[in-house]
Formats: sequence, C-alpha cells, structure tokens
Amino acid sequence: MAVAMNSLSCSICLDLLKDPVTIPCGHSYCMDCIKGCFDQEDIKGIYSCPQCRQTFIPRPVLNRNTILTGLVENLKKSRLQAAPPVHYYAGPGDVECDFCTGRKLKAVKSCLVCLASYCETHLQPHYEFAGFKKHKLVQASTQLQQKICSHHDKLLEVYCRTDQQCICLLCTIDEHKGHDTVSAVVERTHKQEQLSVKHQKSQNRIQKKEKEIQDLIQAVDSLKRSAQAAVEDSERIFTELIRSIERRHSELKEKIRAQEKAEVSRAEGLLEKLEQEVTELRRRDVELEQLSHTEDHIQFLQSFQSLCVSPGSEVLPSITVYPDISFDYVKESVSEMKDQLMDVCKKEMDKISGKATAGGTSICRKTPEAPKNAEMCE
Repeated sequence: MAVAMNSLSCSICLDLLKDPVTIPCGHSYCMDCIKGCFDQEDIKGIYSCPQCRQTFIPRPVLNRNTILTGLVENLKKSRLQAAPPVHYYAGPGDVECDFCTGRKLKAVKSCLVCLASYCETHLQPHYEFAGFKKHKLVQASTQLQQKICSHHDKLLEVYCRTDQQCICLLCTIDEHKGHDTVSAVVERTHKQEQLSVKHQKSQNRIQKKEKEIQDLIQAVDSLKRSAQAAVEDSERIFTELIRSIERRHSELKEKIRAQEKAEVSRAEGLLEKLEQEVTELRRRDVELEQLSHTEDHIQFLQSFQSLCVSPGSEVLPSITVYPDISFDYVKESVSEMKDQLMDVCKKEMDKISGKATAGGTSICRKTPEAPKNAEMCE
C-alpha cells in the first residue's frame, strides 16, 4: 500500500493523482498541478519537469492517463473499505469534517476553494463531479485561511522572491508587478535543495557534538579512574609515611628510656656507695668523739694512731651533680624535624596544586566557534 501511495501521488500537491497526466520525461502529475507550473513558464517559453528538471520545447500536450486514473480510483475504494471504523472518528489534535453531523469523522482533505475540510465520504463529490475537480485539495488543516490571499481571496500559489512571501496570481499584476516571482512549487524545490544542504550541515554538527560528548564522557571516566588511583596511592604512601614516623617515634622513645635507665642505674650505684661511705664516716666520727673523752692517756695515744691510719683517712673522690639535666635537646631536634617535614610537604603540595591550576588535569578547553549564520536558508 505504501508503494502504491507513493507511485500514485503527485509530487506537486503531495496528494493522490487527480486527472493524472504523464509528461514526456515519464513523470506523472495532476492535470491542474502541472498545468499551473507550465503556465508560470509561458513567459520563458521553456518548460521543465519539477522532479527531474528535464526541459521541453514547445510546451508538452497534456493528455489524461486512463490507466493511472483507474488505479487511483481502485486505490481510493480499497483504502476506504480497509480503514477500520475506529480510525474514522476525529480525536484530540485531528481535523474534523465540517459536513459531518453528530460525532465528527476525521477529515482527510481540506479544500482551498470551499475553505472546508472533508472526511473520505464527504470528499467524494470533489472527485466525481466536474464542478469540483478544479478545486485545490490539500492535507487536512485547521489553518485554511492562511493559504488564501487576504487581498484577493485567491489561493496562494506564487512566491515573490523580491518580498519573500507567498502571493496569489492577482498579486503578480497588482502590488507585486515587476517583482521576481515563481510558482510555489518551483520555489519549494529551490528551498528544498537549500534545506537539504542545511540539514546535512546540521547533521554534521550533531555528529561532531555527539562525538565531543562521547569524548568528554570517556575523559570524565578516565579522570575518575585516575583520581581514584591517585587517592589510593596517596593514601598508601601517607600510610607508609605515618608508619615510618611512628616507628621512628618508637625508636626514639626506646633510646630515651634506655638512656634514662642507664643514667638512673649509674646514679643509684653511686648513691649506694655514697651512703655506705657516709655510714662509715659516721661510725668513725663516733669513735673519734668517744676517743676525745677518754681519760686514759695511754689508750688515747694507742687508739689515735690506729684511727689516723684507718681507710677513713683516704681522700674520697669528688662527685659533681647536675640538678638541671634534661632531654630538651630531643624536643628541639624533633621540632626541627617536624618543621622541615611540614616545609617539604607544603612545597610538594604547592607543586601539585600548581600543576592542576595550569591545566595538567584539565579534561578539555572550550575553543570559540565560528559565528553562526542567523539565516536558516540563504
């Protein structure tokens, strides 16, 4: 059915062929449609096919194609019979038949002469009676008035290139006299070519932007993976650094405690020795005190000699004590190490931030595009 509709449609009005005629190049049109096109070209004396642009001199004689006429009539009947009833009735957004009573059927065509829309049933007189066959039928529309000239109430079928607007035939001999005018079909063909070029450019731009989208998505995914890897690596490295610092901290505490233990042990040994010496000195001091009170001269002289020769007369070694001894140097060294480490960290972080700011991790940079043409069709 789709193939039949395409082969039996007029490329000018885009409707089923009415009074179909075939011109010398083999293309077929409605009698009125091709006649209107040839009328526009009478001034030039050169006639062309709206589809293949083949030219003819003189003007081709238009004879009705009876075979196509029969095919069109059979197609209309089969299409009308095959259409399911549910598709007949107009729904929201459909054009209603102006001649249906009660529940409106869906309009299939609108007449630019009658300024009315018709369903399949009410449209039949336009196909069957000679008085209606010259009427211009178009796709069903609710905006029929826009297809009529507001000055002459005639069908808009001419395009004025000078003023860039659709006009009727009477306008060409009135306010648009002397202007560059062509048939709406010819101008449509010309604009269609421009539209095809614009459409192709639009498709190219869409493809380009879609590729940029895909590239950007891939770049974002890559960035996320790289960022995640960087986070994991930095976390691992900082963990190792922290563990290393903790190990050094433990080692330092062990050294401090070991030095503390050694010095305390040494001091305790000296303390014990000093206490023994003090005890011995006190004992001998008591003996000396007792000797000083002895009345026996002989005993005094004998004891004095032995006390003077006793080990207590030896010179005791002197011990110097430093009451302010401390580990402040450790604190200073650790503080200095902390400052150096923080300085290194700050410098390295500044380098990382500098690379990111300079675009080292930038996904993309938007470059200015060429100015867009404000006109859709030149």
